[in-house]
This record gives sequence, structure tokens and C-alpha cells, in this order.
Amino acid sequence: MNGKQKPNIIFILMDDQGAWAMGCAGNTDIQTPSMDRLAREGVRFDQFHCASPVCSPARASIVTGQIPSCHGVQDWISGGNLDAWKYPQMAELKDFDMNDRAIDYLAGHKTYMEVLAENGYVCALSGKWHLGDNAARKKGFSRWYTIGRGGCRYYSPDICDEGEMSVSDRYVTDLITERALDDIRELADGEAPFYLSVHYTAPHSPWNPEEHPREFLEIYKDCSFESTPDLPLNPRQINTCPVGDTKEKRRENLTGYYAAVSAADAGVGRILKLLEDKGLAENTVVIFTADNGMNMGHHGIWGKGNGTFPPNMFESAVKVPFIVRMPECGHKGEVCHTPVSQYDIYPTILELAGCQAVPGPMQPGTSLLPLIQNPLGQKDRDIVVYDEYGRTRMIKKNGYKFIRHYEADFNELYDLKSDPDESVNLWDNGGYKELAAEMECDMEEWFEKYSVPECDGRKHAVTGRGQKDLCYKEGAFDQSMEYV
Repeated sequence: MNGKQKPNIIFILMDDQGAWAMGCAGNTDIQTPSMDRLAREGVRFDQFHCASPVCSPARASIVTGQIPSCHGVQDWISGGNLDAWKYPQMAELKDFDMNDRAIDYLAGHKTYMEVLAENGYVCALSGKWHLGDNAARKKGFSRWYTIGRGGCRYYSPDICDEGEMSVSDRYVTDLITERALDDIRELADGEAPFYLSVHYTAPHSPWNPEEHPREFLEIYKDCSFESTPDLPLNPRQINTCPVGDTKEKRRENLTGYYAAVSAADAGVGRILKLLEDKGLAENTVVIFTADNGMNMGHHGIWGKGNGTFPPNMFESAVKVPFIVRMPECGHKGEVCHTPVSQYDIYPTILELAGCQAVPGPMQPGTSLLPLIQNPLGQKDRDIVVYDEYGRTRMIKKNGYKFIRHYEADFNELYDLKSDPDESVNLWDNGGYKELAAEMECDMEEWFEKYSVPECDGRKHAVTGRGQKDLCYKEGAFDQSMEYV
């Protein structure tokens, strides 16, 4: 226990990793020994949902416990990442926008890191933040190591180390892992418990071979990739990520994606080993998850929610990994099948840390600790999950999923019990009209309760091409859109 009463907490966040992309989840192609180990030694949730199937809104919901229609981050952040004028040395870097100006999209929204710091924790970040004004260390953190523009290439990341910007020629996954290891070594020597965010950029695109180490590409050289669908391109597909529309491109995409996952998995293994070597495993909670899911050919789509227009809410896009390994876990290797969501992370981490924090009126989540302690039980609440992306909203209830597209002439309704692949849309089936209406009513009541009027996603023209200003500002969302 190292003399500490409160546990250390390590929160590992992947970027675009679907719940399906782990060996422990049944994928027979991918190699994820460290993730599988966490699942054996902890509790895995196989019905864990993102708050929005795209990175920045999901990340904002994780750290604030609020939904996108409350915190106002409605799309991935393309503008407001940093004050580019402060870094003239970056002008020659491809795609570096020297006109960008920093916007702290979460100003006025308290993160759980702030609460942890107020309760005696020392907090550190190693990896992607992507919630605006990335160079500035955020409240609650004592150590800050991130990506300047939010996202980056794997071998030329723009690294922001405590406000100092530089471009590295090293693999960004290794850089994030190594800084995390340094943080653990230094923080473990202190008297206070520590919280560490390890936010990988993997397995986000690019997936072309020059972006990833040969040792991980070689793992999948002869892989059949039978665990991912090989379907015709979806007619709603838009040009937001590399599209595997040929046999060769599909193989390149999947090889790069799987290699990126395995490389990050190796980093997770190094973190777990250091915890053991320093005697910290007995007093450290490890949480493993991702910001959003990913379609890698699923439903003929390449991309997350913004792989299509209007955005898709297929299970492959909205379900993410979630594994919790706790000291003295009494349910090692068990799988919790209760549907839960990212807005439950905020109260869960605070309860794990022993913080006396009551969720605010705009925070719908509840702690998952009872389910971690009893994975096969159910919490005393309706098992309902909500999701949103701009003018698209989703509700899952009693085995059915209803999706409302406010900017389209169709909606979606699926019976997940008899149609887990979501292949038959029942929305225009007269026999389900009453059910669809009831689910839509429940959905709208919930969003009305937890939304802020000026941030209501239904009011904003989100296309999946990026957000460059506060959502209620004119021209905040990129309106360009190109179908493949």
C-alpha cells in the first residue's frame, strides 16, 4: 500500500478503438496481450458507450460528466487548439495553421481532475487532450505533456511539454508511454496519491505503413482479417478518413489500425510492469477505455460517427472498451453486461478516490463502483443509454435502439436482440410505430433535462468536418462535406 490510504489511479484512453478491437472481446485476429491481461485481472464492461462517436465531444464528456449539448463541444476541434503565433518555429510543419488562436472550450466546466487535486491528488497528463488551448496546463494538473494541435502523425508529432513546443521524429506512442513511465517514477516517490491520464493517439489514422514500426506491421503481414466485415461501401460514407474501397486499401488500413493498437498495447504492458516493479500494483486502480468506437468496414463504413452523413450510431461506432483493474478485485475476469456510458466515468473515479463529491444537476452519470464490485448485478436505475452527435440522437432501451436524424428524412429503429448487426431498420414498420414514438419521447425528455439551450446540438449545423469556435458562435462548424 506504500503508506497511502487513497489509491493511485491510472486512466488509459485510446483514440478510435472500437470495443471489438481486443482479443478479450473475441477478436481472433488482433494481438492485445496487455489489454487481455487487464481483462483477466479486472472487470470488463462489454456494453460501454461513448457520449458521442467522435473524439473531442466524447473527451469533454469524460472529464466533465456532462453531455455535448451541455458542455458545447459538438465536433472534433479543428480550430482553437493553440496560439500559433507563439510558435514561429512550427511554420514549416505541414498543416500547421499559423492563424489559429487558442480557445479553452471547457472554460467554466469543472473537470474531475480539479476535484481530485482539491482532495489531495497530484495529477499528470501524458498524451492527447484535444479540448482547445492544448499548450496551457489545465486546472488540477501538476504535470502536462500533450499534442499541440490535438491530433498528429505518428512520426512527426508536435509535442507540447509544459508549454514548450517541438516536433519529434520518434513514434508518438513510445513518447507518450515513456513520459507516463517517468511520471509514475516521480509521483510514486511523493506522499500524495497520484492520478495519471495516459491518452494515446492510437489507433487513429493515418494507417499507411510508413507511420508505424515494422515490428508491429509484421504481426499482421499474413492476417486474414476475418474479424472485421468486408462489405460494399456505404452510400452515406463521406470523406473523413482513409476509405478501404479496394482489397489493397482495406488490407493497408486494417494492418495499420491493428498495428497501432498492438503498439499501444505494448506501452500498456510497460506501464503494468513498472507498477509491479515499484510495488505500486497493490494500491493502483487501472482503467482502460477509448474516446469513441470505430467502423473499419463495419456496415460498409470507414470512420467513426462522422464516417457518414448524417452521423451513424451503429454499435461499432458507439461502443468502446472499458476495463477496470482494482487492487484485491473479487471478480477477476468477469464481464459486466449492464449498459453504461462515459458520463458515468466522472462519479466513478471520484468515488474510487474517496472524494465526497455529489454529481451536479447537469451530470447524469452514476458511479460504476457497485457494478465493478458485483459485475453480474444491476444498479437501481433504468438501463437506458443516450448518445448524440450534432443533429443526431440515440436512445437504447430494453434491447431496442432508436436514432433520430433531425436533418434527414429518415430515422432508425433496431431490435438488437434479434438483429445484433443492425441490418433491418424497423422505423417505417407500422408495427413498431408506437414503440418508436415512446422511445423518442423518453429521449427528448432526457436531453431536455441535461442540455443547455445555447449548446443544444439540434441547433447547430454539425457535419463531422470539425469545430473551430464555441458552438453558439457564427461559423463555428465546417460546412464542407464530400461524399466518397
